[in-house]
Formats: sequence, C-alpha cells, structure tokens
Amino acid sequence: MNAPAPNQPRQPKRQLHGWINLDKPYDMTSTQAVGAVKRILRPDKIGHAGTLDPLATGILPLALGEATKTVPYVMDASKEYVFTIRWGQRTATDDTEGEVIATSDVRPAEEAIRAALPRFMGVILQTPPAFSAIKLQGQRAYDLARAGQEVNIEPREVIIHAFELTGMPDPDHAIFRVECGKGTYIRVLARDLAHMLGTEGHLSALRRTRVGKFTENNAISLEKLEAFGQDAPPSGKEGYTFLLPPVDGLDDIPALQVDQGMAALLRNGNPVIASPAFYQDEEATLYKAMLGRELVALAERQGRKFSPVRVFRH
Repeated sequence: MNAPAPNQPRQPKRQLHGWINLDKPYDMTSTQAVGAVKRILRPDKIGHAGTLDPLATGILPLALGEATKTVPYVMDASKEYVFTIRWGQRTATDDTEGEVIATSDVRPAEEAIRAALPRFMGVILQTPPAFSAIKLQGQRAYDLARAGQEVNIEPREVIIHAFELTGMPDPDHAIFRVECGKGTYIRVLARDLAHMLGTEGHLSALRRTRVGKFTENNAISLEKLEAFGQDAPPSGKEGYTFLLPPVDGLDDIPALQVDQGMAALLRNGNPVIASPAFYQDEEATLYKAMLGRELVALAERQGRKFSPVRVFRH
C-alpha cells in the first residue's frame, strides 16, 4: 500500500463497533481479508474470529471496535462447512496445495460412505496435519514441515455434531456437509474418512457456511463492502447497514436484563445484585448484561451477584 503524499493528510480512523460477516474469497488469507477491510473502512480496531485457509471460501466474522472483546466467545461457537473429497490421491498437505504422496485405485461406493460417517460423530480424536499453524517448541508446524523436519503432533479431541454425504458428482469426488466444534481440521476429516474406506483422499474444495449465528444469509462480499465503504459517512456512526451489533456474537450466552442504574454500575466495574426475574437460566455462570438491545457487559454470576468481566462502552 502506498503512503499518502507529503501534503496529503492521512485519513482518520473511524470509531466503528460491531461485526462484519465477511464472505471471504478464494485464494486470500484471513490476514489479507482483515487488511482489505482496514483499507476500505479504516476502523480504529479490527480482528477476526477463526482463521480460514487461503483456498477456503465463506464465513469469516470480523470484529470492529468494542466487538473485538467478544472474539474469544465467537471462536468457541460451532461451525458448518461444505467440502469436497477427491478420492484416490493423498497429498502432503491433505488439500490441493501439496504434492501427491500416495494413490489408490479404490473409489468408495455411496453405501460404504454413508455407513462410515457415524464413526466420526460425537467426540473423536484427530491428529492435526504437519502443515498447520500449531506451535511446536515455539515454531509453527508448517515451518518445520517445509524445512523437511519431522513433525509429531499429538492427537486431540474435537466434536462433530453432524456429518452427511450430500452429493457424488463423479466417481472421483464426493461432497459433504459437516457441523463441528472448535479446532476441527476438515482436511484431516477428509483424509481419515478416505483411510477408513480403504483408499486415499484429500480436500479439494472447502466453504464455511456458518460460524455461530453468522451465516451465508447475512454475509457480505468484499466487492459490496467496498461500495458501501465509499458511500459511508465519515463519522461512521450511521449508514452501515452491514455492520451487525456486538451482541450478535454472543447468542449462546444467556441474558441479564438491567436498568440504567445497574448498567452504570457494571460499566464502572462494580457488581450488581439481580433477582431471578432479571435472568432466565439459573444454571449458567456467564451472562450478557443487556440494557434493552444494548450490550453493557459480560458478567459472572455468584448467587445473585453479577460481576463484570468485559465492559462495553458503545
């Protein structure tokens, strides 16, 4: 990006608070997507919830301003993917980026595929790929793998909520939908399913269709965001119809309804006392304090006392 001319003032940052449900394009890293949005909107603060590989498309929630405080909770949300397995070839990276390292003539039948899917449901063990961003002794696994070093990553538990075959366009390919928890590697799922079916396989296409509440229905492309950003008011206070409220990332957290006085106390770091009439889920320990539709704080409950752990100013 070129620096502004010496006599041209740098454009001011915008005070934007909320979520952008970005539909990430193909062949762009998550970091590059964040950079593109920074260029278009000039937000004061921005982050993303859940990395997507460059070859994957789909839902990449971006947090602006105060919404960045909710990123860890969105990263824990369940996710949904649609992906394609290419049978008969295993690659070094378990996707289309790596070279082919093993082949097989076996092409699994539809009945065999459907019969194998229940074995991947629930809590399962996955061994992450060598070409991953996991850190081993302070170094990224993919850096070690690219340097030709042996990479040993311990298996870890992930959870699969739903896994179904949705299409078989030809003998070499099958299309699936999966709903899963945090930390699931879809390319490992593709590799392991192929091995269970007595063949080789790799991930040939991947699209994320949901992250928590963020779905394709309210996603926006970079092209549309660019058009909106050019027409938006400099103040950034109004006119951003694509900017979703910070609370949209907290769907799984029950609400505590507060009044003006309680909101002021929480925002100043003080606990409040609330009767069960102000909240419904008496089993939870973490609540989102709401003043009407405005997110005030995330608060931990001990009995009837609610202590703020994250405070929101806008």
